[in-house]
Order: sequence, then C-alpha cells, then structure tokens
Amino acid sequence: MDILTEVLGSMRTGRPASVRTEGRAPWGLSLPPVAGAGFHVVLSGSCWLLPRDDTAPRHEPVPLGPGDVVFLGDNHHHVLADAPGTPAEAGRASFRPGSPIGALSLGGDGPRTTLLCGAYHLDQGRPHPLVRQLPEVVHLETRHGRHPELSGAVGLLRAELEEERAGAAGIVPALIDALLLYVLRAWLEEQPATAVAGWSAALRDPVIAPALTAIHEDPAARWSVESLAARAGTSRATFARRFHTLVGEPPLAYLTRWRMTTAARLLREDDHPLNVVATRTGYGSEFAFAKAFKRAYGLPPGGYRRHAAATPMPFAGRHA
Repeated sequence: MDILTEVLGSMRTGRPASVRTEGRAPWGLSLPPVAGAGFHVVLSGSCWLLPRDDTAPRHEPVPLGPGDVVFLGDNHHHVLADAPGTPAEAGRASFRPGSPIGALSLGGDGPRTTLLCGAYHLDQGRPHPLVRQLPEVVHLETRHGRHPELSGAVGLLRAELEEERAGAAGIVPALIDALLLYVLRAWLEEQPATAVAGWSAALRDPVIAPALTAIHEDPAARWSVESLAARAGTSRATFARRFHTLVGEPPLAYLTRWRMTTAARLLREDDHPLNVVATRTGYGSEFAFAKAFKRAYGLPPGGYRRHAAATPMPFAGRHA
C-alpha cells in the first residue's frame, strides 16, 4: 500500500488547473487564493515569490531560479514578480481549443521568465494530517543534482510546453498530476532522519508504518489498538504512545478519520448505495455510518453526495 498516493487520491476533487505564464521585466502577477494547493515551476529565468499584505501567516520573500518548484499548501494571496518592488496586477489566461493549459503574458520588454503556475483542487474540509503538517511554502530546488526525479518531471514539462506536439493534451496533465507526488515525496525525504515526530518519521518507522499500511489497506476491518499493536509487533501501551507521538492523534481516531475520508471519496466518485459505502468503511449499519459521517462533515452522506455533484469544478480558464 502506497500511503502517500492513497492520501492524495482521497483529497483530490478534480484535475489541476495550469497556466504557462511568461513575464518580461518589469512584471508582477497577483494571485488570489483557490480551494486547494497552488504550485509554481520556474521553467526559465528567475523571479520572486512574495506574500500579499493581507496574507496571514506571512512568509518571507523567496527568490526562485530555473528548475525551482514551489508548493503552497494553503493557497493564500501571493505575488510573483521580477523584483520585490514591482507593482503586481491580476492576470487572466487564455485557452486555445484542445490545449491542456492556458497561456498568460505580461510585463515590459526586459529579461523573460517562464513559469508553469497552477492549482491542485483538494478537499480542504478535513485535510489529512500529512498535508496539514506541510509548511506554508515548500520550496524545492532541482539544480545541481538535487531531487533527480522531480528535476526529470520539470524537464519533461519544459520540453512539452516549449513546442506543442502530438499527444501533449494527454502528456501535460499527467505530468502535472505526477508533479504533486514528486513534490511531496521530495519534501518528505528532505526531513531529517532524526525527526522524532511527523509523517516523515511515521512512514519509515518499523512499528507505526505497518499499522498505517494495515489501516489504509482495509479500513473496514475491525481494528482495535490491540490488533494494530500485534500487527506492529509491540505492546498495546508502547504502540499507542508511539502512534500518537508520530501521527499526531490516537490510533482509533486516525482509523475513524481514514474511514470518513474513504467514505467521502466513495460518495464523490461512485454511485454505490449508502449501505455499501457503510460496509466498505467498517460500519455495520447505514444508520451508524450516517451518524458518524454527519459528525465528521456536518452533512448526512446523501446530502454530501448531492452537494458534491452540484458543485461545479473551478473554471479552468481562470488563472490559478
């Protein structure tokens, strides 16, 4: 079981929106918040990532160079600019028929910077603890041999975007999808091996990782602290204490969270009857499942499904 893939898959609510952005100095682009996580890839040139005055909490200005990737877990207002003092403007991308991404040009006639900017649409109603632990800004450099897989993905994106060729409509969205996994994997691998808490520690811990895998593989099983501890090969007390320290919540609280996350995904993506969703998430009756789901999401399962079906996907033509 690939827990990272499962976590992201459970939160995704649609395909990412993306725009090829070209700025010629002086240029500044003001980016509004979106429901999800933002990303920027510097394909060529350089620029600055700047917080807006109304952003809270604020991050420090971040200089970006060729190959740099930025991931914004809480996509607050922010600015991209050729220099910190350049005024920023709002931008709107244009989309050609059949193109997988939009295009946006702005600025003057100075040095050129080319970026891929966009957003992953994630369910932020109950974000997974792994995503919640991310810093406000994840900045990854791919120069000088760092993060070779991420660097490879950036290189492939650059090649596809520099010259439109047959198959780009399928290749570019797939690369952008893969980029999210590469970014989070690179961030996790950057965390110190001596970390005593957090998901980077939990996923490599010989006691907790097997228990997490068991929960994700079969959320409907009748797991208890005792059975999970036995799966991990340790005592109940040691397991419970270690799980809480690394994951950030008790084992059964995490089990309930994952069951509800799985249920929400099934309700959004499938048309199974509610009793089937209840069974697949470990509840013996539709009533018990509905009660637990409403406590977690504030809506009964049927209401959540109708709301998800009626909510339009964010318009891809709007700059992310």
